[in-house]
Amino acid sequence: MEVWIFLKNDNAVMTEGSYKKKIVYFAIPIFFGSLFQQMYSTADSLIVGNFLGSSALAAVSSSGNLIFLLIGFIQGLTIGCSVVIARFIGARDHKMTSLAVHTTVALGLVSSLVLTLVGIFLAPQILRLMSTPEEIMDQSVEFFRMYFLGSAGFVMYNTLVSILQASGDSKHPVYYLIIASIINILLDLLFIGVFRFGVGAAGVATSISQTISALLALHQLMTQSGSCRVDLRKIRFQPQILKMIIKFGLPSGLQNSIIGLSNVIIQSYINFYGKNAVAGIGSYCKVEGFAFLPVTCFTMALTTFVAQNLGAKEYQRIRAGVRFGTICTLVLAEGLGILLFVFSPQLIGAFDSTPAVVSFGVARAHVCGPFFFLVAFTHVMAAVMRGAGKAMIPMIIMMICWCAVRILTLYVVGMFYQTIQTTYWVYPLTWMLSSLAFLLCYRRLDFTKL
Repeated sequence: MEVWIFLKNDNAVMTEGSYKKKIVYFAIPIFFGSLFQQMYSTADSLIVGNFLGSSALAAVSSSGNLIFLLIGFIQGLTIGCSVVIARFIGARDHKMTSLAVHTTVALGLVSSLVLTLVGIFLAPQILRLMSTPEEIMDQSVEFFRMYFLGSAGFVMYNTLVSILQASGDSKHPVYYLIIASIINILLDLLFIGVFRFGVGAAGVATSISQTISALLALHQLMTQSGSCRVDLRKIRFQPQILKMIIKFGLPSGLQNSIIGLSNVIIQSYINFYGKNAVAGIGSYCKVEGFAFLPVTCFTMALTTFVAQNLGAKEYQRIRAGVRFGTICTLVLAEGLGILLFVFSPQLIGAFDSTPAVVSFGVARAHVCGPFFFLVAFTHVMAAVMRGAGKAMIPMIIMMICWCAVRILTLYVVGMFYQTIQTTYWVYPLTWMLSSLAFLLCYRRLDFTKL
C-alpha cells in the first residue's frame, strides 16, 4: 500500500520521511522503465538475428558503441538539467525551477537537430574509422542512418524525463516506455518478420517508438500543474540557467563521450576478429544491459536524492541515503553478474545459436560477470558526485581509468600478445581502478561546503 501511495504522487519530495523508502520507491519505477527501454533495444537484435541472420545482427551490434558515443553526450547534459532543477525544487524556488525547465527543453531541441545531422551525414566515415568489416558495412550504415533519422525522439524523451525525475516523478516514464516497447516490438515483427524490409527497418521502428514516448512525456509536462509545467511559449534559453546546466552537465556529457570513445576503439579491435565476434559480443552487451538495470535505477534515484537534500541542507540524510543505496546496488548487481556467468550460453544463444557467435559472448560473460560489484560501485559514486554538483570528479576519473588506461592496455598488450581476451579483461581492470579512485574522493567529500 505504501509503495502504491508513493507511486501515485507525481512529485515525490525526497527531503522528508524515511530515506530508505523514498530511494527504493523512487528507484522501482525507474527499474521497470529501464527494463522496458532495454527490452525494445534488445528486441531489435533478437528479431534481426533470428530473421535476418548473423551478418545483420553484427551490423546492429557494430553500431551500438558508436550510437552511445554520440547520444551519451546528450544524456550527460540531461543529468545536468536534472541536477539544476532538483536543487531549485529542494530550495522551494518556483520561479527558478520554471526557468530551468524551459531552458532544458530549449537545449533538448537544439541538441536533437545537431545529433540528427551528424548521425545521418557522417555514418559511413565514422564506421570506416572503426574498421567495420566490409561484409557488414552497407547494413551498418543503413541501420545507423535510420536510427539517427529519428534520434530527436530519443533526445527529447531523455530531456523531458530528466524534468519529471528531477521533480520526483519516476512513474510516468515507465508508462511511456511500456507503450514504446510494445510499439517497437510490433513494428520490428511487422517490418522485418513479415515484410522483410532489411536491417534499416529496425532503426525505423526504434525511431518511431522513441518519438511516441517523447510526445507522451511532453503532453504530461504541458498538462500538469506546478513549477515544472511546460508552456511552449516560454521555451527559450535563460543565460544564467544555461551556464549552470553546462557546469553540471558538460562534465557528465564529456564523461559519457569519453567512455563511448574508448568503447568504439575497443569495438574496432573486436571488428578485426570478424562478424561472429561482433555478433557474439554485441549479444552479450544486450544481456549485460539487463544485469545493469539495478545500477541504473539506484544511481538515478541517488542523483535526485542528493541534489534535493543538498538544496534543503539535509547533510546527514545524504550520507545515510548514499550508504543504503550503495549496499542495495552492489548486492543486486553482483547477484545478477553471477547469474549471467552461469546462464550465458542460453542467453547469448537466444540472439544467434551459431556456436562461434555464442562462444565469443560466453567468454566475455565469464570474464566480466564476477566483477559487476565494481562497476556498480563506480556508477553509484559517480551519481552521488553529480547530485552534489561535483561532476568534474567523475569525468576526470572516467577519462583516466575508462579511456586512457583501457586504450593504453590494449595497445601495450597488443604489442606482445594479440588476443581478443584482452578486450574482455580490460573492463574489470579499469572498474577496479575507478572504484578505488571514487572511494578516496568520496571519503574526502564534505557536503556542508558545497
